[in-house]
Amino acid sequence: MTQHAHGTFEVTITPDETDDGFGRFRFHKTWSGDLTGSSHGVMLSAGDPTQHRAGYVALESVEGTLDGRAGTFAFQQLGTMRPDGQELTYVVVPGSGTGDLAALEGSLALDIAADGTHTYDLTYVGTD
Repeated sequence: MTQHAHGTFEVTITPDETDDGFGRFRFHKTWSGDLTGSSHGVMLSAGDPTQHRAGYVALESVEGTLDGRAGTFAFQQLGTMRPDGQELTYVVVPGSGTGDLAALEGSLALDIAADGTHTYDLTYVGTD
């Protein structure tokens, strides 16, 4: 049965040194709501975000509790920014789950408010 988890997360992004034309970043998140816990990941970016024309890919490892079930899993992210808006794709990496989340599959929709608040809606299966 498909389920939904809702909440917010706080993110801290730290740039890495690079000289290959890509932006490289490490990030940490604290998740609140139906998913509680923390995560860390790495991101590569290209383009010019100051002109609203850029893209990124990232992998993120999450450790926490989803609707009372504990374990770990990974997100795969793809983001594209254009002057007319952005597209974000978050997918639970198949086979990445452990513990009570071993069979987890799903995708995450993200909303970033004007004040910087990150709100998520995780649509998932595999915890029944």
